[in-house]
Amino acid sequence: MRALIFSNGKPRKGVMVNRALSDSNGAQVIAADGGARIAWRYGHKPDVVIGDMDSLSEKELNRLESDGAELIRYPSEKDETDLELALLYAAEHDAEWIRIIGAIGGRFDQMLANVYLLSLPQLENCDLAMVARNQIIRLFRPGIHHIEGKPDDTLSLIPISGDVIGITSEGLQYPLRDEILVFGPARGISNVMLTDRANIKFEEGLLLSIHTDGDA
Repeated sequence: MRALIFSNGKPRKGVMVNRALSDSNGAQVIAADGGARIAWRYGHKPDVVIGDMDSLSEKELNRLESDGAELIRYPSEKDETDLELALLYAAEHDAEWIRIIGAIGGRFDQMLANVYLLSLPQLENCDLAMVARNQIIRLFRPGIHHIEGKPDDTLSLIPISGDVIGITSEGLQYPLRDEILVFGPARGISNVMLTDRANIKFEEGLLLSIHTDGDA
């Protein structure tokens, strides 16, 4: 299953968002509560709307039901955010490809929590990414990873769960050679791709990849 998830943030159009939309043919459209409005703005009808529904009016809920959307309601007092529920729903339905749109908004706490949702163990084997404007954000686990882009694209690599150990990179202006990216310092920010593909491998840790189309 492929899933296109709309969160209740700001609709930030751009190259990476357009690419995700063009790659989403046949994907199930899942809206996290008010993300249904974001889906509508991009011309998509949600197949599933999940959350406590506190961000949608009765008129909007009626429209969704008329369009055939499945509404999965949760109480407002819950441990998970609506986006987390949407991601868990996708995981339960064996999603192999997920793109999240609308997860970057005006609240830093929500944005940071959304980024950390990329580490959900239920989605470890999924092609999962968050897109906003000209950026695509992924979380890498130990192993070998390939980043497709073009020369002069910006690539930032940020440890998010302690040090990232044994990291080697190829195709970047400032390569790493079996080194440690320490949690805290900003050493991995604003690297530059030299070719159409950058290769990253490491042995331990969790690494956030922020790939910007062009010069950030």
